[in-house]
Amino acid sequence: MTHPVEIIFSEIATEKLATHAGRVAVIVSPEGRLPAGLPRAARQAARRALDSKAGKALKPGASLELAFPAGMAADALQLVALPPRASKADARKAGAGIGAKLGKAHVLVLAGGHRHANEIALGIALRGYDFSVYQTEAGEDDGDGKADDPADTGKPRVTFMVKDPEALARTAKDAAAVAEGVFFTRDLVNEPANVLTTSDFADRLKAMEEIGLTVEVLEEKELAKLGMRALLGVGQGSESPSKVVVMRWNGGGDEAPLALVGKGVVFDTGGISIKPAAGMEEMTMDMGGAGVVAGVMRTLALRQARANVVGLVGLVENMPDGRAQRPGDIVKSMKGDTIEIINTDAEGRLVLADVLWYAQTRFEPKAVIDLATLTGAVIVALGHDNAGVFSNNDALANSILASAKGEGEGAWRLPLGPGYDKLIKSRLADMKNSGGRAAGSITAAQFLQRFIRKDQPWAHIDIAGVTLPASAPDMAPKGASGWGVMTLNRLVRDKYETE
Repeated sequence: MTHPVEIIFSEIATEKLATHAGRVAVIVSPEGRLPAGLPRAARQAARRALDSKAGKALKPGASLELAFPAGMAADALQLVALPPRASKADARKAGAGIGAKLGKAHVLVLAGGHRHANEIALGIALRGYDFSVYQTEAGEDDGDGKADDPADTGKPRVTFMVKDPEALARTAKDAAAVAEGVFFTRDLVNEPANVLTTSDFADRLKAMEEIGLTVEVLEEKELAKLGMRALLGVGQGSESPSKVVVMRWNGGGDEAPLALVGKGVVFDTGGISIKPAAGMEEMTMDMGGAGVVAGVMRTLALRQARANVVGLVGLVENMPDGRAQRPGDIVKSMKGDTIEIINTDAEGRLVLADVLWYAQTRFEPKAVIDLATLTGAVIVALGHDNAGVFSNNDALANSILASAKGEGEGAWRLPLGPGYDKLIKSRLADMKNSGGRAAGSITAAQFLQRFIRKDQPWAHIDIAGVTLPASAPDMAPKGASGWGVMTLNRLVRDKYETE
C-alpha cells in the first residue's frame, strides 16, 4: 500500500537553510521577520516577493516559490504564509501546499514555534499522497541516450524543524495513524477492478489482523444460509464471489460496539439496467463506503483506540450476465422483507440492507453508521463539497456533522419522512428498490431505514459526491479523497472512547 511521506522532527538549525539541497519551505507571517539563516541575497528576494502585490494578497496557507534562490543550495524556496494565530484548517492548508510540491526531493521545513505545527505536518502527509503504482518509471534521459538509474530518485523525506521536536513527535503518532487510514482508503478506491476483485479486497482486509484487528470473511454458502438473498442477488452475474467481511477492534472493554457498515461494489456496470459507457470507468469507486470503513478500522487499530468498533463490508460486483438479476425479480432479504427489483443499478441499497440487518442482530450495537456511494442524486443536491447525512437520531446526526466540520470534511443533513415511503411502495412485494428520479437520495435512505430496528440509532452517509471529486480537494491530489476516515475517527475519539 501507499504510505505517507517520512517526516523527521528536528530541532531548529537555521544554518541548514543555506546548505540544504532539495527544497526548503519556511512558514512565515507575510509582514513578519524572515529567519536569520537565509543568506542575504535569498532574504532580499524573499522580502521583495512578500512585499509584492502577489505576496500581500496571499491568504493564510497559500505560498510563493522562488526557484534556485541565490546563496542557497536548494532548488526552490517556498514561502508559506501562516499568521501565528491562524486556524487549524489554515495550518493544514499550509502543510498541503508543501505536500503538493514534494516530488522526489528531500524537503526541509522550518515551522519554528507555530502553535499548529502538528496540523502543518498532517497537511504535508495528506497532500503528499501519490498513487503511481501503475506508472512505469524508467528514469529520465539526460542526453547521453541512457535513462537515469531509478534508484537515484529515491523517495521524498521531510525534515520538520520546530522548537520542541520530541513533544511534536509524540502528538504526531495519532496523526500518522489517521494518514495511514486515509491512504489505505484512497488506495482501495483508486485500484482498478481487475486488481481489486472481491477476493483481493477481502485478502487486504484479512491482512489487517497483523495490526490487531480480528477479521472474519463470510463466503457465499454462509451468506445463503444466513438468508442474505438481497446481497447475493446483486453479485450473481459476476465471476467474482460475493463476500461479507467483518473487522473487529476491541479496545473498550465490555461496551457495546459502534457498527460501521460499508457498500463494497468493486465495479458497477448497472447490471441488466446497464449504465451509459461514458464515465463508467469511474465505477471502480463504487466500493468507496467499504473503503472508508476499512480505513477507519486501520486507523483505530494503529492508534490503539479505547473503543469497541465493528466494521462490516459487503463485497460484490454488479455485472450483466445470463445469470444476472433482472428488473422485475423479487428477492427476500435477511430480515424477511421482499423487494421488487425495479432497476438493477439501484444495487447498493440491496447490499446494505442485508449487512445492516446482520450487524444489528449479531452485535447489538449502540449505534450504526453506514457509508455508500449510493446515488447520483446526492451529487445533484450537494455537488462534490458535501456528503449527504440521513439519520433517525438527532444526537448521532449532530455528532457526525460536528466531527466532519472539525476535520474540514463537508457534510450536510438531508431529510427522512414517511411521505417518501409511497415512492418505494411495490404492487407485488413489500417494497421496490427504486422510487425513480424524484428525491432519489432520500428514497434510497428511506429504503435503508426499513432495515433498521426500532429505537436503533442509525445514520446513513451518501458519499457519492465526495469519494472521487471532480477536482482535487485541498488535502489530496485529483483522484480518491479518502473522505470520511478523519470524520469517523474523530467521532469515535470524541463520543465512543472509554476513559
